[in-house]
Amino acid sequence: MGDVKSIWAKCLQIIRSDISEQSFKTWFEPITPVKIQNFTLTIQVPSQFFFEWLEENYVNQLRKAIDQTIGRNGMLEYSVIVDKGDDKKPPITYNLPNQKKPNSNQFAQQKTAEPDIYKSPFLMKDLDSLALDSYLNPHYTFDNFIEGECNRLARSAGFAVANKPGSTSFNPLMIYGGVGLGKTHVVQSIGNFIKQNFQNKFVLYVTSEKFTNQFIKAIQENSVQAFTNFYMHIDVLIIDDVQFFEKKERTQEIFFHIFNHLHQSGKQIIMTSDRPPRELTGLEDRLLSRFKWGLTADLQTPDFETRIAIILKKLQADGIEIEYQVIEYLAHSVNTNVRELEGVIISLMAHASLNRSHISLDLAKSVLKNIVEDTGKEVTIETIIDMVVEYYKVSKELVKGKGRQKEIVLPRQMAMYLAKEFTDLSLKSIGWHFGGRDHSTVIHSIQSITDTIATDKDLKGTLIQFERELGR
Repeated sequence: MGDVKSIWAKCLQIIRSDISEQSFKTWFEPITPVKIQNFTLTIQVPSQFFFEWLEENYVNQLRKAIDQTIGRNGMLEYSVIVDKGDDKKPPITYNLPNQKKPNSNQFAQQKTAEPDIYKSPFLMKDLDSLALDSYLNPHYTFDNFIEGECNRLARSAGFAVANKPGSTSFNPLMIYGGVGLGKTHVVQSIGNFIKQNFQNKFVLYVTSEKFTNQFIKAIQENSVQAFTNFYMHIDVLIIDDVQFFEKKERTQEIFFHIFNHLHQSGKQIIMTSDRPPRELTGLEDRLLSRFKWGLTADLQTPDFETRIAIILKKLQADGIEIEYQVIEYLAHSVNTNVRELEGVIISLMAHASLNRSHISLDLAKSVLKNIVEDTGKEVTIETIIDMVVEYYKVSKELVKGKGRQKEIVLPRQMAMYLAKEFTDLSLKSIGWHFGGRDHSTVIHSIQSITDTIATDKDLKGTLIQFERELGR
């Protein structure tokens, strides 16, 4: 069967082919083979925490390696170091059997014949253990993140960090904003980019809640040092929703020390919050001051143009084509956050699929009336133009065209003025709806109406009438 070192070397070859190189270096290179006796391989691991981690995450790989090197009757035993010792005294250890049953179907036969060692009291079935998985969602990337004025700083800073993690002045990088505005998308895009382009760096994404729960578990199991050591070896740490550290004094203290170590070691720290650091209450001043060391960037509610781009991107990804007026209606109707906008699009596509109908404006209105408040009173540039041309009895095509006939100048200027007052379209976008005019023409039209109503009571009365119809 061979000596213990050669057997463990064969095990490592098998395990190495099944996991990433970073995982192998972190979790298997520190292991020392101790002995092989009665078909039981004993390996020494650095701590109880290390042992739990292996059992929680790599039991299948270990079982496979034992099967192929010792045989199906082979078993694994851990020698867990309690005290590392020194030059005068040897390490203090205690032995534990391999406890967890493999999960994969390929070990189904062994599950029926497992010995009683799996009933060991050391097994923590509800362990929320750490693992060398980065916990990143691969769908969050810079490529599918729609950039606009509302998020340009955060996106640009994030991309800079992703290209030079730990080497920019944006350390830490704090992204803050309301619910559904894309904080998690930005920070996970950074993590995914780094994982793809810097494969030697270990990236970890963790919510503040999970970090806190792991810390509490470490306290309960007397493994705080192992917990701290793990986090201090991370190259890129992404903490989501740090506002939930509020009033958790011990969690703040441990995070403070981890933060200091990572920052001093040139490791990248990325955080998100629902508000800027200055508004975070219940956090220690020394922690808040460190949050401000790098760059703080906010995410705002997406403007109309960005919402249009988000809708188009979503539809393109799903291979769906709908009329532009429906897209514009959706962008006007849902102006809160990206998450709600995407939810509405999914609901709309589901209704169209179930009813076997195309996505029309009527369907959009029908679906949204139970989702978005007051969708029947939405004000779009199209409703404004329709109202103005009906009042002035002029051609809609002429008002929206490039012509400069005298009879359509006032209606066009009035429509531009109302569009600026009642929609969140940019000047450039308003001009686009009127024959592709530039923003300076729109400014001139708005100023012309403003100047005229100051002296022309009839025009002012007409404007008031329009405003009432539009809900003001």
